[in-house]
Amino acid sequence: MKSTRHAKILEIIHQNDIETQEELSDYLRKEGFQVTQATVSRDIRELKLTKVAGERGRQKYASLSEVGSDMTEKYVRVFKEGFRSMDTAQNLLVVKTVSGMAMAVAAALDHMQCDEIVGSIAGDDTIMCAVRTTEDAGRLMLRLRRFIDEP
Repeated sequence: MKSTRHAKILEIIHQNDIETQEELSDYLRKEGFQVTQATVSRDIRELKLTKVAGERGRQKYASLSEVGSDMTEKYVRVFKEGFRSMDTAQNLLVVKTVSGMAMAVAAALDHMQCDEIVGSIAGDDTIMCAVRTTEDAGRLMLRLRRFIDEP
């Protein structure tokens, strides 16, 4: 449950300008998570979220990787925990995820520096990634498989 909530938090802050813990709590409740202020505070600390300048001088939460750090373990963890299977169809990579996790896994892929991916579309449990070439799709699939297979 915690990893699912963490993935949802990353998705929420990636898609919205969240300024306060209360705002984040409201979004999580709308998504069906029963959270307290203490839980949200602990999640923010564990995910190492930070406040950055948003539009019109407002502050918003962002993950450290969004503000310039390299790929972190949390994105690999989100990818691994949400992943179910993947396959290629020429230059398309299709990733199946746990129900409700596709957007979070797609956000993780965005931050995992998969330069082969031109763009992706996520539904509820499926991600379709447009990859530059058929060869790149095969190489990317092998690279992602290594993340899944590592302990």
